[in-house]
Amino acid sequence: MIKLVNLAKHYDRLVAVDSLNLEVPAGEIFGFLGPNGAGKTTTIRVMMGIMKPTSGQVSLGGYDVGRQPEQAKAICGFIPDRPFIYEKLSGLEFLEFIGKLHRVDSVRLDRRILELLEHFELTRWRDELVESYSHGMKQRLVVCASLIHEPRILIVDEPMVGMDPKGARKLKDLFRSLSERGTTVFLSTHSISVAEELCHRIGIIQRGRLIACGSMADLLAQAQTKQKNLESIFLELTQDNVADKPLSD
Repeated sequence: MIKLVNLAKHYDRLVAVDSLNLEVPAGEIFGFLGPNGAGKTTTIRVMMGIMKPTSGQVSLGGYDVGRQPEQAKAICGFIPDRPFIYEKLSGLEFLEFIGKLHRVDSVRLDRRILELLEHFELTRWRDELVESYSHGMKQRLVVCASLIHEPRILIVDEPMVGMDPKGARKLKDLFRSLSERGTTVFLSTHSISVAEELCHRIGIIQRGRLIACGSMADLLAQAQTKQKNLESIFLELTQDNVADKPLSD
């Protein structure tokens, strides 16, 4: 469903993403972890066609992002780390606008808006201008917008930032529900606990390279730590002295 082949992004001498190879099948929640500056957000921006890669290929649902960007984006939802919302629109107007961009027919769009607003407890504020929303409410509205067209792939960059515990729990439950229905969820996060709780597999990126990838059992086998938790595995694998270990399959 998601396939990255020798993906690279350079800024002059800085290598932000370095020959990244990765496949994520349908229905999987894939966690993407790494220290600050490791290349997570750059990878996602290239995946979504916001940036052009220096080399390599991104395929989403069988569509090449470089050659078939419209088809690839049509089947994807995207929750960026710094979402932009037209704050002079009401929550309802914003979702209607996004739905029309995705060419969702009016009957289906009305149904989806009601479902999503209800799920994220925004129905009371549907007619209020977005500028009056709290940060957490804006985050929930962006999630609604990303799901308005029922995407087959959801790409998420730091989804829990600014969310209250109740909103975060609803989002976790939503990711699980989407996965059970066959949606692929690519989740970039700083939160090790979120990745450990939700993800079927986890990839760890450092200095633009994928240094480990697999289930918790796979990561335990690659790390030297005797501790059986993701935090210890992450710290062990991202130490400077193992930064240049061979890539995992």
